[in-house]
Amino acid sequence: MNATVIIPSLNPDEKIISTVQSLVDVGFDDIILVDDGSKDEFKKRFEEAKYFSGVTVLVHEVNKGKGRAMKTAFEYILNNRPNKPNVITVDGDGQHLAVDVKKCIELLEENPHAFVMGVRNFNDENVPARSRFGNKITRTVFRLLCGIKVSDTQTGLRAIPFEHLPLMLQIDGDRYEYETNQLFAVKQAGIEFKETVINTVYIEENQTSHFRPIRDSIRIYGVIIKYIASSLASTLVDVSLFTLLNIIFGRLGFSNELRIILAEAIARIISSFVNFSLNRKVVFKSKEKFGSTMLRYYILCVCQLAASTGLVYLFSTIIFKLSDGSLFDTLIKIVVDTFLFFLSFRIQQTWVFATKKKK
Repeated sequence: MNATVIIPSLNPDEKIISTVQSLVDVGFDDIILVDDGSKDEFKKRFEEAKYFSGVTVLVHEVNKGKGRAMKTAFEYILNNRPNKPNVITVDGDGQHLAVDVKKCIELLEENPHAFVMGVRNFNDENVPARSRFGNKITRTVFRLLCGIKVSDTQTGLRAIPFEHLPLMLQIDGDRYEYETNQLFAVKQAGIEFKETVINTVYIEENQTSHFRPIRDSIRIYGVIIKYIASSLASTLVDVSLFTLLNIIFGRLGFSNELRIILAEAIARIISSFVNFSLNRKVVFKSKEKFGSTMLRYYILCVCQLAASTGLVYLFSTIIFKLSDGSLFDTLIKIVVDTFLFFLSFRIQQTWVFATKKKK
């Protein structure tokens, strides 16, 4: 198999040896194990693995996290494996079968620029309830909020073309959140997702996993929380200004049309710059030119402003026939902008702040 296998590992048991053996048996001749700061009593597993031809062991003196271990391997491959067109990350606890690793590489060879994921069947009776529930929640959130349509958000079996490794090194996160951030980065870069269903293997209810449910879930959802927090911050600015200006302009005797248009426009201009700055620097961490991203952002902003203003005016003055500024206008605005939020966010992710592919 013309690909490099990456196995990040912390305190491995004997299953890592059988994993390496099975990979060699199906034709993989370049396997990189990353010892992510394992305790001394577990070091012998890596020494045993070195007896297999084609196995390289990279070592972290202290535990740095699965994401950091993957980056260490990616960097090593960029510097030492220029003739290997593909890489694939594999868990060393026996959950990823060699036949499925091979299947992912074969799919990547058919789609040489894609990001291939080996996905589990969560309807399988072998899947622990917590894993099934967690995946369904995360999968739904990713699809609705970010437009990322993948069946298994937490799978560690991922085949990546050599050309995408520089992007993989730029992704934030050193622990389990790194794999979530990978999905965002791949989506933002316009890289195609490909999936293949793999065998669902859970050993001892997944007790050997180093995943810490509370701490690592916070890390994973922290990415999404930043997305939401950015929008909530700008929405708070927008709604507060709209409410204040709408009341002021109403008491000054402005017409319904002018009152809503002015309050909406002024509030949106200020809040939009807040949102743009947060999304560019904190959320998407765009490295594209400031001017081009701002231009695209405000093209979107004008379209969203027109849609929001039109809908607020429609419901406020035509459907409910309100004649003076009131808090009910604010309620209408919140409902309208919540709907527009999902559409706007997807456009920001895939167009405004998207990373341009290097030719």
